[in-house]
Amino acid sequence: MSAQPEHPADGRVLAIPHTINAIGDALSGEQRARFYGEVLAAEETDVPSVMRRWWCAAMLNQARGAETSRANAAAGRSLVAVEDLLEQVERAAG
Repeated sequence: MSAQPEHPADGRVLAIPHTINAIGDALSGEQRARFYGEVLAAEETDVPSVMRRWWCAAMLNQARGAETSRANAAAGRSLVAVEDLLEQVERAAG
């Protein structure tokens, strides 16, 4: 029996496809319901921005240490600018 790492060795997160179903599948229960509600209620021209915002949330949810990061943020420890996080996510997406 061999042990496999939980995350890729290089730390990159696999990009979620930019589709409604892929984004919805990557979100947790409450987030998924809010995403589908927003995307279904959006005007045609607003759908891409709704998808982009929720895609970013789904990507951040997949990041290694996401739960620890949220706990640190709630406690005011080890804070990182949102812009820096989004840049990292977009670089990981290619």
